[in-house]
Parts: sequence; C-alpha cells; structure tokens
Amino acid sequence: MSTNKSQFKLTKVNPAYWRATFDNPPINMLGPETMLELQGLVGQFEKDPDLKVVVFDSTDPDFFIAHFDISRAADTPREPGPSGLPPWTDLTVRLARAPVISIAVVRGRARGVGNEFALACDLRFASLEKAIFGQPEVGSGLIPGGGGLERLPLLAGRARALEVIAGAADFDAATAERYGWINRAIPDADFEAWVDGFARRVASFDKQALSSSKELVNRHTVPDPKDQLESGQVFLSAFAWPGFRERTPKLAANGLGQRGEFELNMGERLGNL
Repeated sequence: MSTNKSQFKLTKVNPAYWRATFDNPPINMLGPETMLELQGLVGQFEKDPDLKVVVFDSTDPDFFIAHFDISRAADTPREPGPSGLPPWTDLTVRLARAPVISIAVVRGRARGVGNEFALACDLRFASLEKAIFGQPEVGSGLIPGGGGLERLPLLAGRARALEVIAGAADFDAATAERYGWINRAIPDADFEAWVDGFARRVASFDKQALSSSKELVNRHTVPDPKDQLESGQVFLSAFAWPGFRERTPKLAANGLGQRGEFELNMGERLGNL
C-alpha cells in the first residue's frame, strides 16, 4: 500500500517495514515544507505499534537530498514540535528516539542538510559508485546547522569532521565508509537487493528487542539537543554575515539550485568561485 504526500511517497512494504521516498524536483532540495512533512512522518513512526524499520530513499538517482534551499531560509518554520524544539531539531531528535530503526539509503548526492538528515538516521548505506557526501556550508559563507557539527565528529572523529566541514569538498562513498561516516558502501548492482534484504531481516525480529537495544545504545551515541539547537541558531544568523552576502551572487550565477554542472560538482566548484 502506498500513500502520497507532496514530497514523500510512503510505501508500506509490510506492517513492520516502510519506505519513505523523497521526490522534490528539480534536485531534491530540502525546504520548509519538507521539514513539516518529515515531522509528520516521524509522528507516524512513533505511534505505529507494528512498525520496526523505515527506509528513506530518493526517486532521483543523482540527488538523495541536494541541500537546504537557502532561498527559502526566511520561511524556515520555527513553531516548536512535540519535543519543545524547533521543527528540524525536533524531527531529528525524535527520529533518534523513535522505537524503529531508520535507514538512509543514499544513491546520488547528500550534501549539507541532506547529509545531516542521513546522519540523523540510525544507519546509512550508500551506492559505492553513485553516492556523494559533503558539508558545503563553509564554502558558501555559512556553517552546518542541521546536526552535522554534532553528529559527524561522533562518527568520524574531530579531525576528520573538521576536514569535511572546513574543506567543503565532496567525498565518495568508499571514503565515507573508511571514515566511519556511513555503515557500508555497496556496489550499485547489488545495492537495492542488499538493502531490501537487510530491512526485511530487521523487520522479522521482535520490536521490543529492537527498540530497547536502540534506546540503550542512544545513551552513549546521541548528541545533546541543546548543542544542535545552538548550531541551528548560528546557522540562521549566518545569512547576515558579510562572507555569505559576498558569495551569494557568485553561487546564484554558477547555478545554485538548478540542475546542472555546478550542483553535480559542487565540492570542486566551491573552491573556484
């Protein structure tokens, strides 16, 4: 059974295993509506007594989630969610606490908030040949504000996190796997079958055992929401920084937000604006 939302197709493969597929042309940018829809999805995950595993993927083979739509920054929703936190922090914190296993399945580019959403999921699997990861914000005059500053150091360590963030470059899936950024880089020919098999295996197990294991692991591995909230506030304030204002016309002139060479090769192009 499938149900359609404006940016997500929710497919219930079986009662214990769901897939949420992102589709927001032209390049799967994340905007205010995406945040609100994800909040709603997380609410469904929290309430469903049978759900055990949810897979997030994309209809676009070139973009998982491209990045935040900076042209819509002023429209960022701020109404606190059920956790009492602003929408983006709310949904990522609740996703980490939800009694289901969340899996980001990345084929194509996951940059900025796209990478940060993947980091907020419990597991990350990527196409060896086609996945690309990055935090390009510093190259745009901003900072990562969606959890990357908190979650990436926990996975890759301080030095590698700073390499990713300060360099604002693209990273292939093999490097991301080596850094501990993702769980596995899987050959693309085997990718869909492997992920589906893993999700079905997890869905076959007892929900109480799964959710309790996740809750106990979280004691040592989930960042403090207060830190993420602080980073989000600095991110929004950075839109007024001189560096961002100076680089904005160059980004627009190069094709930011448009399907083309700049978005496909952003990591390289940011170093040559």
